[in-house]
Amino acid sequence: MKIKLERKEKKNKVKKVPTVKVGTHKKTTTALWILLLISIAFGVYKNFTAIDQHTTHEKKIIEQRVIDTNKIESFSRNFITVFYSWEHNQKALDQRTEKLKDYLTEDLQILNADMVRTDIPTNSTVESIQFWDIKSIDKNNFEVLFTVNQTIREQDKKQTVDSAYTLTVHLDDKENMVIIKNPTVNSIPVKSNYKPKASDSDGTVDVKTTEEIDSFLKTFFKLYPKANEKELSYYVNNHALKPINKEYQFLELASSNYSLKNDQVVAQISVKYIDPLTKTIQTSEFYLILQKLKNWTIINY
Repeated sequence: MKIKLERKEKKNKVKKVPTVKVGTHKKTTTALWILLLISIAFGVYKNFTAIDQHTTHEKKIIEQRVIDTNKIESFSRNFITVFYSWEHNQKALDQRTEKLKDYLTEDLQILNADMVRTDIPTNSTVESIQFWDIKSIDKNNFEVLFTVNQTIREQDKKQTVDSAYTLTVHLDDKENMVIIKNPTVNSIPVKSNYKPKASDSDGTVDVKTTEEIDSFLKTFFKLYPKANEKELSYYVNNHALKPINKEYQFLELASSNYSLKNDQVVAQISVKYIDPLTKTIQTSEFYLILQKLKNWTIINY
């Protein structure tokens, strides 16, 4: 017996892909819009805030503290006078130590305790003090450069000593002062090796004009020391030189250099006078601008 099997074809089932419908009224969309608006608003706020801060920075005014160094100099002078003066006896040394408490910090008082002892055979007197510089280190501290001239006596011997030092003064907000750095050996400015360029006539003023100017200046400088304002007005324009009211006697025109600039002559001259009071010869140097109007005239000094 044959059994016939019939095979039925299976139909492929198509899976259904889930879809999400997006609408303007959905909660997710609304949240995204809110987040976007907040981000934009925050960005605008930060931008304006940055501009405001920058503007404020540019308008900031730096206050400068003006210090009158006269009080620092006076305080330092009083200290130096005490510090570099002493006598060879216990009572005087004790008085010196007590006075220094008004100027030195406690640490510096201890540091200087053995500077002058009773077994040191010298006496010292401050003859003069000269200040060379007082400069600000910071807001409250100032460095003082000075020289002190002392007379040192040891029994029958006597000598003069010049020394240079720096010390540091602290100035508090109430403008009270204290020495915070001990006088420390230093040096002072000495003569420079600088040599100014020699000034010579450049040939722009001819010989005849040079003779005219020489003659004019000799006449003027003979009269100049005693001349009043009215008399000077014949030689000087716009009060370029003022009366000096001296009894100087004209000696000579020691040197003269002339150069022509436009229609004016630049004159560098040295004039020698005798001072009848001191009996010395004084040499004065003048830098004048001359111009020939009706006559030669000094128009600037």
